[in-house]
Amino acid sequence: MKVISGIAALIILAASNLHAAPHCGEVDRPGGYGPYDYTNPDDKATKLPVVEAHHFGPDVEKLIRGSTGLLGADLNYTLMAFPNHHRALTAMGKLSIKEKIPKPRGARYSVDCYFDRAIRFRPRDSAVRVIYSNHLLKMGKSNEALEQLKEAINLQPENPAINYNLGLLYIQKKDYEQARTYAKKAYELGFPLPGLKNKLVEAGKWDD
Repeated sequence: MKVISGIAALIILAASNLHAAPHCGEVDRPGGYGPYDYTNPDDKATKLPVVEAHHFGPDVEKLIRGSTGLLGADLNYTLMAFPNHHRALTAMGKLSIKEKIPKPRGARYSVDCYFDRAIRFRPRDSAVRVIYSNHLLKMGKSNEALEQLKEAINLQPENPAINYNLGLLYIQKKDYEQARTYAKKAYELGFPLPGLKNKLVEAGKWDD
């Protein structure tokens, strides 16, 4: 019985370690190119041109054709080198929707994983949260999209565009009180588009 118990304990420990391992892979790349920070001016000036010249040209970004093979492979390389590459994350999300699969052909991970990796790499990059929120909305996941925008606004409470987008999402959920709160903040911060205000006016929930 002691031997069986010992084996059982080893199995449980192995399963626990497996579960604890990052499902979306480690972000660090020993011996690889990167990871570099898309928001870091030095990385953007010295490292990014190399990646974009070979793997993220206009045809890749527009999802016309890959540079070295499949579109998903070029986007994957870009996001392995620059995990928080905003435009590449947007393109990977669009490719997933275009191909109607969560893991585009040629990609190493699912779209959700690429966002997970970007967030782990640079937790304070609010743009990643906004891009992820937009993707989740397109996938019909409004609750998850809202959570990402909440994280973004916590990181940048004075960002007018994030306040505006959060207001729009609350309009969609018919939470007009919250929508009005973020709308007021967005316009106080100088956001130029009147769409959110117009929606609140139409709903009879705006007061000047």
